[in-house]
Amino acid sequence: MHEKPETLTFCRALQHLYCELPDRIAIYLQHAGQADRLITYRDLIHGAAAYEHALREQGIQSGEVVILILQHGSDLIFSFWGAILRGAIPSIMPFLTEKLLPERYRADLASLVDVTRPAAIITYAEFESEVRSALKPDSSVRTVMVTKAVGTPEQPDFETFGGMKRTPDDVVLLQHSSGTTGLQKGVALSHRAVFNQLRSYSQVLKLNHQDVIVSWLPLYHDMGLIAGFLMPILCAVPVVMMSPFDWVRAPQRLLQAVSHYRGTLSWLPNFAYNFCAHKIRDRHLEGVDLSSWRAISNCSEPVRYESHQMFLERFQAYGLRPEALATCYAMAENVFAVTQGGVDGPLTVDEIDREVFQTQWLAKPAVPERPSVKMVACGRPIPNVEVRILSSHGKELPERHVGEIALRSDCMLTGYYNRPDATEKAFLDGWYLTGDYGYMVNGELYVSGRKKDIIIVGGKNIYPQDLEELAMTVPGVHPGRVSAFGVFNEETGTEDVVIVAEVDTDDPEERERIAEGIREAVTRGSAIALRQAYIVGPHWLVKTSSGKNARTYNREKYLAEIAGRPWVMP
Repeated sequence: MHEKPETLTFCRALQHLYCELPDRIAIYLQHAGQADRLITYRDLIHGAAAYEHALREQGIQSGEVVILILQHGSDLIFSFWGAILRGAIPSIMPFLTEKLLPERYRADLASLVDVTRPAAIITYAEFESEVRSALKPDSSVRTVMVTKAVGTPEQPDFETFGGMKRTPDDVVLLQHSSGTTGLQKGVALSHRAVFNQLRSYSQVLKLNHQDVIVSWLPLYHDMGLIAGFLMPILCAVPVVMMSPFDWVRAPQRLLQAVSHYRGTLSWLPNFAYNFCAHKIRDRHLEGVDLSSWRAISNCSEPVRYESHQMFLERFQAYGLRPEALATCYAMAENVFAVTQGGVDGPLTVDEIDREVFQTQWLAKPAVPERPSVKMVACGRPIPNVEVRILSSHGKELPERHVGEIALRSDCMLTGYYNRPDATEKAFLDGWYLTGDYGYMVNGELYVSGRKKDIIIVGGKNIYPQDLEELAMTVPGVHPGRVSAFGVFNEETGTEDVVIVAEVDTDDPEERERIAEGIREAVTRGSAIALRQAYIVGPHWLVKTSSGKNARTYNREKYLAEIAGRPWVMP
């Protein structure tokens, strides 16, 4: 990234890396049961050049969108950079897995094609018919390209690549939000926006060539795409990439990779801290040394103090240092990071009065003998980002007042691709409205939850994550498999809280014991009295493509089930 900012593009950055660092390892690619594959910058560009050639042969032009529907592996890596070399706009979509409902997946793909108007889709031969079945007769897609039809790696000729003619303000890629209905809103990012983010964020992280990033995160999510893929490759920092599915089956692989490659940086959603602490056994950690980890950033979900403590207590004996725990607030619309905490000093924990927080929307410091909540700061805005907290009327709020988080930066999205309506709605006087609630103290941001998920009970604003956390303390409840939401009660004129929890047992008495435990835990630990704990079996809950709690769909599924009618995801 030594070129002048006014002329820097992805393709020019790749050319520089290829010429200056051809033998430097860019990626350590991991697959369970296989030897790690080492990909140098020469390998990366040669593999990408093969895809560039294939796209050119299919008549794909510079500036056209190419959808990638591929699993973790070299095909996904090479096709992404091949689209970049061609000057096309790559966009990664989740691959259909057992976690996703086929009908919903096809509907999402059809909607994505309708809005994004891609010229090509790249996938596997065995998935081609699935893709074609989602395309309408008048679809913009001119070719469904399969990976096995792509030739062998070839010598690049940068002067022939359409990507060399792209300008810094051209759209370089599309990210799609991880929400259940977010695929219709492709976040269009320019070369300039991405490089502005990487410059600012790498400065905050103190990123250097001794760093090694270790990631299992999927590339269709901004955290995996930017922090675990684009940033290391474009900043010449090696990255260890493993499959999300390999990690879920064996979470110890993350810690083993950190130990083996002396990993220094990772990003994890909050649930992963609990998951690792619960699932990884001592026998998996023989010889593991985590002392090289200097920043593990909790990101993409509200940060939980208890999750950090659990993770630290479980792995401190293996070299994990308390100062390695970090936080980040990020979103695709800002490329990635908005704030970062825990790199320059320990994380700040703000203990606040729980009832005042829920009823008055104030983060008032806790007082003895009153229920409290420990909030972990997400850090300060990175240098090129401004953050404000706004009231429901769009007015800036003072410190410790809870409101909607708004931001402004030079790495903001160009817009939602082909959705000027959604783009206009997302901004207020030049400030992007995030849809998240939070507050500021001493320049640091605290994030409390999503605006759309708030449950209002008798005038009290309840964050479902808080209730879910309490429910997960009950023995027999699956960690991360709880969903809380509100259901309006016509008789009382306010919302009733419902908590759905997955358990393994079919025994009615045991299920009732767990339900009673949830009711007690939530009533004792929150500002509401819980009456409805709905106990279900494994795999009942609906999750988004990135594994987040799809509370809206879980609410609809619950209402259909108690009414005795079939439920089909819309």
